[in-house]
Amino acid sequence: MRRVVITGIGIIAPNGAETGRFWENCLAARSSVAPIPETWKAYHSFSSNIWAPLPPLDFQQFGINRIEMMQSDTTALLAVAAAKQALSMADVETSPANEKKNTLTLKAVDALRMGVFIGTGIGGISSFAANEAHHVFSPVQAKLSDEGAAGGFSGWVRFPNRFNPFAVAMSMPNTAAASVGIKYSLHGPNMTVCNACAAGTSAVGRAFLAVRGGEADCALAGGVEYLRDDYGGIFRAFDCAKTLVKAGEDPNRANRPFDKDRSGFLFAEGGAAILMLESLDHARSRGARPIAEICSFVESFDAYSMMSPDPTGCDIERMLRIAVANAGLALGDIDYINAHGTGTAANDEMEARIIERLFGDKPLVNSTKSLTGHCVGASGAIEAAVTALSIRYQTTHGCKNLESPIAALRFVRDALPYSIKTALTQSFAFGGHNAALVLAASSSL
Repeated sequence: MRRVVITGIGIIAPNGAETGRFWENCLAARSSVAPIPETWKAYHSFSSNIWAPLPPLDFQQFGINRIEMMQSDTTALLAVAAAKQALSMADVETSPANEKKNTLTLKAVDALRMGVFIGTGIGGISSFAANEAHHVFSPVQAKLSDEGAAGGFSGWVRFPNRFNPFAVAMSMPNTAAASVGIKYSLHGPNMTVCNACAAGTSAVGRAFLAVRGGEADCALAGGVEYLRDDYGGIFRAFDCAKTLVKAGEDPNRANRPFDKDRSGFLFAEGGAAILMLESLDHARSRGARPIAEICSFVESFDAYSMMSPDPTGCDIERMLRIAVANAGLALGDIDYINAHGTGTAANDEMEARIIERLFGDKPLVNSTKSLTGHCVGASGAIEAAVTALSIRYQTTHGCKNLESPIAALRFVRDALPYSIKTALTQSFAFGGHNAALVLAASSSL
């Protein structure tokens, strides 16, 4: 069993479209909160009316050309862009492979021994919605035009002017992992993990197992999600489930995980985080500098409900005990926990109770979702990246808007220097999927 390290990180999130800027904004407690698009309100009256939009993105700066953008779902573009950042941070150089296809090869890496593991909750649902809208509405508009009555219809129904011939590939959940593998000519194991909000954590964990067990020498691993559509239908699905945050008088203070006044989670437009994982020997052979070491990965399943976590948290508690033990640690050794921390009543109450029961008030605790909103399948990977960065820089971000904590835990309020040698990041998902990673400082490697 080989030791596995993180050597590169790429992040695109609502509060930053580049790893350095994202981390800077996290430490400064900058978040992204805005009113939902006005066009959505033509279709439905929503209970929640705020979300966390992504910043403007220029995919060309990540080496993605116009043809790739036309043929790819946004999840694929986000994953490729985050992968480019991770490779750059890991000092992996590229060279052209096929100029017509705009593909690359990686130097000092065996393409047969490098995998891709990417998680997503809903995959290419945005592309599916857009093409379905064209399929349904274009003949309606044509008929109304023949009857001289299309004006009003065209004014409020938006759909693409063509049905994309790549609609199937764009809509499949595996489009992101496949796109990264194709972009960088990687022939190692290529896996898509699709277990909702735990997908990103599980994908990083599956890559860890592959590298540790010798199936691969290195891997690009993480999560991606893109949840915008022209009608707000995806947003409405979560809104109907009564899981979303209420704006209140000050929308910037509405998202408040672990606070007594929390009202739900902040829906994010999307995001991506990709980590470069390598065996320690492989990293050393390249002269790469490890950011943190992954020590263990464990999953569990509630078998309780499609929509709600098991209030007892028994399977989560079992998972955490095993994860810490498999890392060769005791519960009291954990210095920092990046919590799932959605801001919903049921999740936060159950999670806080488990942390208090297992770890007491010793470890630092925060919720990255207090800054990014909930990026669904990308969240766990973003939070794994934050955990690694917190270890590397020996500091972490505060839990924004936390004024009246629901438990006597050591919640991080300010981004100050902290001693973080070992850390835990955990994710829970619709359906009952749970995943956890234990990370450690790489200073001794």
